[in-house]
Amino acid sequence: MKLFSHGRKVQKFGRFATEIEGLVVGTWLNPLIACSLDTDDQGLILAFVERWYKETSNFHLPVEEVTITLDNVASLLHLPIIGAFHNFETLHVDEAVLMLVELLEVGRDEARAETVQCHRAYVRLSWLREIYHSKCETEHWTVAA
Repeated sequence: MKLFSHGRKVQKFGRFATEIEGLVVGTWLNPLIACSLDTDDQGLILAFVERWYKETSNFHLPVEEVTITLDNVASLLHLPIIGAFHNFETLHVDEAVLMLVELLEVGRDEARAETVQCHRAYVRLSWLREIYHSKCETEHWTVAA
């Protein structure tokens, strides 16, 4: 098992620009800015992984079964749980490139090069950080948000 946390990398973005604060707050996702898993206790994580039953979405603990509910998510992450569930589908690279061009206002060639470097419909966090800083410098606040 290998534990990945991008918390420290995300902190390198720094505090988001005050000009986009209202835009981020408007999405109700602003509590996620401070949300990060930062633990070196892999034994604890492994213990939970070993007790997770995918078929029932429960942790089977010595005391009883425990289920993580949407109420738990709302309480722990301070996120409002409203609306319908969203089904995520695997994104094709071409769709990812189109989204990057449209939402981040980057060139098609730049978006394609980034997905090629990541070998799938992914981008590097360092690349996103560069885009974020350049959009803040040019005062493209909606794109930065």
